[in-house]
Amino acid sequence: MAASTHTVTNQVPPLVGYDVFAGDRALTEAVERHLAPAIIDEAREELGTLGRSAGSLQAQEWGAQANENPPKLRTHDRYGHRVDEVDFHPAWHRLLGHAVTAGLTDAWGRQGGHVRRAAGFLVWTQAEAGHGCPLSMTHAAVPALRTDPALAAEWEPLLTSHVYEEGLRPASQKAGVLFGMGMTEKQGGTDVRSNTTRAEPLAGDGEYLLTGHKWFCSAPMSDGFLVLAQAPGGLSCFLVPRVLPDGARNVFAIQRLKDKLGNRSNASSEVEFDGTWARRVGEEGRGVRTIIEMVAATRLDCVVGSAALMRQAVAQAIHHSAYRSAFGGLLIEKPLMRNVLADLALESEAATTLALRLAAAYDADTEEERAFLRIAVPTAKYWVTKRCSAVVGEALECLGGNGYVEESGMPRLLREAPLNSIWEGSGNVQALDVLRALQREPQALNAFLQEVGKARGADHRLDAAIKDLLTELADLDSVEARARRLVERMALVLQGSLLLRWAPPEVADAFCASRLGGDWGSAFGTLPHSLDLAAVVERARAQEG
Repeated sequence: MAASTHTVTNQVPPLVGYDVFAGDRALTEAVERHLAPAIIDEAREELGTLGRSAGSLQAQEWGAQANENPPKLRTHDRYGHRVDEVDFHPAWHRLLGHAVTAGLTDAWGRQGGHVRRAAGFLVWTQAEAGHGCPLSMTHAAVPALRTDPALAAEWEPLLTSHVYEEGLRPASQKAGVLFGMGMTEKQGGTDVRSNTTRAEPLAGDGEYLLTGHKWFCSAPMSDGFLVLAQAPGGLSCFLVPRVLPDGARNVFAIQRLKDKLGNRSNASSEVEFDGTWARRVGEEGRGVRTIIEMVAATRLDCVVGSAALMRQAVAQAIHHSAYRSAFGGLLIEKPLMRNVLADLALESEAATTLALRLAAAYDADTEEERAFLRIAVPTAKYWVTKRCSAVVGEALECLGGNGYVEESGMPRLLREAPLNSIWEGSGNVQALDVLRALQREPQALNAFLQEVGKARGADHRLDAAIKDLLTELADLDSVEARARRLVERMALVLQGSLLLRWAPPEVADAFCASRLGGDWGSAFGTLPHSLDLAAVVERARAQEG
């Protein structure tokens, strides 16, 4: 029976069928800025292809399906044999396969690889964020494995492969593999040195048997895992394959899957090791040092992933406001809504610009850039991931009640938003890591200040913020209690410097006035009314068609 009580009007068409990469000016400009001219055209073509896929109806449906049908644990087969497998919806495999084929686990061996991969990660995970977990850990495992040339020669070509093969088989029988990681234990959490998993040496060189429990082990259907355990020589790093070279299953008992706030498409598990075969990676007693490069790389992906969530949320908010009418005109034309959208757009562009600058530092791989990363990665990880939840929550509100409904996709973004702030060390861990770098590695602070100083003199508000920061850095007594405040200021000064050098004047002016100059309220939408807010919003609008 046809409804006759009303006619549906003033509803916004979905943001679909667009190029997520080409429609993002801040991202496209960052890629062109940081890549060598010889590879720009190739990178633009590959990212454009990925961007059109990410903006397609098909990819959006895959993302919804993967989250509506979360993974399921099968501990035993029908005959009672232990199998410890996790079943995923076909949409998960399509998302993951598309990502691997696009090179999102391949950065370490190609020119401009980190910038190209970070841009691709930022683009593709806007379709669905959960499958970014195995992509990130697979990518990040490479520098840890390189501490053992034999292991690197065996595994790196498979980790960086553009071929996705699901299912558990010996790695030698696959054209590409994925990696996970297991460090967290119930009694330790972030304090990994208190881990109690034991590693007992075998006769074979570098071979051990592990016994213990891992409280968080992500992507349990991966082909291999880097884990920490206590060997006779102290806490050490180990490679645990799911399937042994002879085809037998390694001992890898999945006790349960975590019932998480968000990240529903991805399986996070608790696992038991009980005589689990492993290969040592690096030297005994140097497990943290061995795995630290993997941690740093995944922390950068936390920044990129949060930038992706913010970008998608802001794109949806601006798109909605460009089509929705209220009080006699389009929302996007209303001064107060424009202020909110511009404020959100500033946060998104600052996050994207900083994330790609960090990726470019990885590509440069000079002593100065490595020192810069040592302090800039935890600084960015602390601040950008913290801002994500606030940005996504405000963007959801721009859609009103429509944004609170699952069909809009905004609730999924909001549930995902806190993850990157927690993963690989929560806010306090990042702030303390910055303090350690400040106190022990003067070259890291010098590299950071040199980067910030490249925009000195361009804006009086940045200059004043740098002066205040130097005053704070000169007094590191009792600094732990104010570590968050200090790291926040460092992040804002760094973002301000980057935007002054590379963003349009209206963006840099608005950022410096609000974030550095103090002309800002305690909520989004409190920018100075005299700024060119319309230009800021238009720059951030996803370019359709």
